[in-house]
Amino acid sequence: MIVKKYKARVRAIESNLKGVYTLTFFAIERKFRYSPGQFLHIAIDAEYDGSGQWPESRCFSMQTSPKEEYLRITYAVKGDFTKKMEKELKVGSEVWLKMPYGELFELGHDTNNTVFISGGTGITPYLSLFTDSSFANYKNPVLYAGYRNRDFNIYKEDLGKALTINSEFKVHNVYEDKDGTLNIDKIYKENGNTSSYFISGPPLMIKLFKQSLLTFGVSETKIFTDEWE
Repeated sequence: MIVKKYKARVRAIESNLKGVYTLTFFAIERKFRYSPGQFLHIAIDAEYDGSGQWPESRCFSMQTSPKEEYLRITYAVKGDFTKKMEKELKVGSEVWLKMPYGELFELGHDTNNTVFISGGTGITPYLSLFTDSSFANYKNPVLYAGYRNRDFNIYKEDLGKALTINSEFKVHNVYEDKDGTLNIDKIYKENGNTSSYFISGPPLMIKLFKQSLLTFGVSETKIFTDEWE
């Protein structure tokens, strides 16, 4: 799919947690085109007109199905760029989106007994698949999602929709303050060597979990990571 620039407008801003925002965009000139699991670059420079050198931007996973009219991302305020987003973006603000990038679900994987592992906002690239009609083709998919506490699980509506698309879908929410952190040994014991594993979250978690799966004997061809940051 060809990378294109889209002029977009902020339709909604939601914040159920301090410093965490979900933005909804609609395209001004043409419909967004992307595949589940892909990501975008967002530029918020008011002076940029769509031509010339691409301005400063940041990457975010698209968490909506490509079939949706609107596009959503979630971000946590961590650095200067996201602080600027928090300060400047309002409902009605115009931005530029450059997309799509990535091939998380495009590399070819077994859709039987697929295991999705996420830490924090690492769940967002999965949501674009979970809420897409193509998710019905997965057999016995399972999600292990880690959060600091229950307040950080702001994805219940999307996961509820996923369950209506695929009734075989199993969701394991792990809350650090109550359950401890995600345990890759336990995840492996419950799913074994024949499953395909997707890992998305903090870079250190991705690295450690992938190495553990390889040590357990899972083939590298069955491990997929979301490491574009």
